[in-house]
Amino acid sequence: MSDKMINDEALDLIFREARTRNGWEDRDVSRTLMQAVYDLTKMGPTSANCSPARFVFITSKAAKERLKPHLSAGNIAKTMASPCCVIIAYDLEFAKQLPKLFPHTDATSWFNGIEEETAFRNGTLQGGYLMIAARALGLDCGPMSGFNQDGVNKEFFSGTSYKANFLCNIGYGTDENLFARSPRLSFDEACEIA
Repeated sequence: MSDKMINDEALDLIFREARTRNGWEDRDVSRTLMQAVYDLTKMGPTSANCSPARFVFITSKAAKERLKPHLSAGNIAKTMASPCCVIIAYDLEFAKQLPKLFPHTDATSWFNGIEEETAFRNGTLQGGYLMIAARALGLDCGPMSGFNQDGVNKEFFSGTSYKANFLCNIGYGTDENLFARSPRLSFDEACEIA
């Protein structure tokens, strides 16, 4: 093991004891904390530093009401109760930012014809980084894919090159409607060494 490894308490916070939350304290997530989550998220690696993820932090009652009709029935109550629901999206025109993000060479042509594949893959990675960052900063997460993507795209991204990928409630979770932890596959079931 590396001597730079984080301690067990941090690993518990981020992975081992962390749970997908369905219940939330009535406690706001500050803009300062949202920005801190993003400032950690953006440091995670992506292909040629393309950073295609775009995040909409839904916190106001009005914005939640815009989101509500596009949620699956089982996700409405918990999303309306959460202090913040993040729409994790990806930008199909991410390559426009490459001169800034990858200045040492012209990488734009690398992604010709694979823009959506690249944006989706790397945007999904960044969504994972967001959850790790949120947990590391003391927040709980409730990621969801139960929503109407076309509806969310029309409501929040009309006229843009963004597409919704998944949603993640963040805040201070409670044990309300908390499921027992589901099993995970063992190393031998999920992995092989070649």
